Amino acid sequence: MLLVIEKVFTCEEALVFGKQLADSSWVDGKLSAGSQAAGVKTNQHLDDRIDLARGIGNVILDRLHAHPQFVSAALPSRILPPKFNRYTGGGQYGAHVDSAIMGMPGGGQIRTDLSATLFLSQPEDYDGGELVIDTRFGTQEVKLEAGDLVLYPSTSLHCVNPVLAGARICSVFWIQSLIRDNQQREILYDLDQSVQSITLDKGSEDEDVSRLTGIYHNLMRSWAST
Repeated sequence: MLLVIEKVFTCEEALVFGKQLADSSWVDGKLSAGSQAAGVKTNQHLDDRIDLARGIGNVILDRLHAHPQFVSAALPSRILPPKFNRYTGGGQYGAHVDSAIMGMPGGGQIRTDLSATLFLSQPEDYDGGELVIDTRFGTQEVKLEAGDLVLYPSTSLHCVNPVLAGARICSVFWIQSLIRDNQQREILYDLDQSVQSITLDKGSEDEDVSRLTGIYHNLMRSWAST
């Protein structure tokens, strides 16, 4: 499932982050790439150990954990702290699949079930830079407003088109979900969204709402791994 979640941050909030990051020190993105990705990656990234990266990253995590649609879609078990990248001067990221296992700060590892990109630049501020994702419905190009987020399976082949003018600044991060299987996670998301809609119409005490809520939790109980 490829899902666009609009206005995780307001445009104004996201652009403030982007401005703060733009004035920081960037290094060659190849330094954070895996063996496959290093050969196709020409961007820049921010050292995620600096105070600015940690501070903005924590704000992003707090917002995500409180965002009902993100939680419903991702069912997060663990989230790798957000990283920040910049594409400019023809920078691009060729076709690749994200690493299956990534290290967590301070030790431990995370299985990457879902990948996410949070846009911190306005689309009119740079030429090119589309995130291109292969899905079962064909190739989709994503270029969103500042503050919007796209969530997609980490198994997807994807790339970032060259940025021919301006600068594209984004935050990227990975999620280990309580539901490892993409199809099961999509079923639960659709069911949860339906339950929420019916609840607004009929109320939480309605028998159909209670029955569907029970089905949701029983499927979670059957499929979830912690």
